[in-house]
Amino acid sequence: MPGLRFFLLYESTLFDHFSPVTKFDLRQEDCVAGMARLAASTVDLVVTSPPYNLGVRYRKYCDRQDRQSYLSWCARWAAQIRRLLKPSGSFFLNIGAAPSNPMLPHEIVFQLRELFVLQNTIHWIKSIAIDDRTFGHFKPISSKRFLNDCHEYIFHFTLDGRIDIDRLALGVPYQDKSNIARWSHTSGRDKRCRGNTWFVPYQTIQSREKERPHPATFPVQLAEWCIKLHGRSRVRTMLDPFLGIGNSALAATNCGVQKFLGFEIDESYFAEAKRRLGLLSSRTR
Repeated sequence: MPGLRFFLLYESTLFDHFSPVTKFDLRQEDCVAGMARLAASTVDLVVTSPPYNLGVRYRKYCDRQDRQSYLSWCARWAAQIRRLLKPSGSFFLNIGAAPSNPMLPHEIVFQLRELFVLQNTIHWIKSIAIDDRTFGHFKPISSKRFLNDCHEYIFHFTLDGRIDIDRLALGVPYQDKSNIARWSHTSGRDKRCRGNTWFVPYQTIQSREKERPHPATFPVQLAEWCIKLHGRSRVRTMLDPFLGIGNSALAATNCGVQKFLGFEIDESYFAEAKRRLGLLSSRTR
């Protein structure tokens, strides 16, 4: 098993010197075994997206298990997340479905009901049609029975369902400005809660192999919004048990998170994550 590695990422400042930003603890190993070795109640925020068991072609992982085996596996890694999460922490779980398998995300939520409280359900809108215009990207299907699937879920779990969030960190201006004076809770500010539908499209790319060499990623912006919703200043340690090519780690860096923990079993995705993070120096402990 690879040794424990810490990676330091630096950025330039206005004072023409380099200062540490995010300390990375990235491990190429199975997340269930890896998380079991971490101290309990040490993580402020988890943002992750596990395999969906929909037959996605990963390099190492087989994404076709029988339903009960898959749900039991989900319960095992979720139990470790619960052990690691602080009482004040949040766990954002991105799960998608297939038109022919629409109940899977809800079955996962039901599987985790003894571990967490589902505090918010967010709909990640990847593509939307408004009048005769389409925005965003989606994977079209040819079917006489099903619609194109243009969204996924972000389930916000906490330990007790009573965690305050920063609703206005993702706030948007009022369309009708008279609402600013009409509603006392605005305190005169032209900003309201965005709500639970998030339009976060993928960036247009020319080559998946070169620009997004992973079959199932979420945008960096999506993870950034999860960090901000929980409260950026409250996130000292963030975890992603299914690191992939490192989009959650990039989000942690962009939001100034002090420490990031990540697990990935595939050596190619792990190497790509380090490359994208610019981790040129490391030391082993």
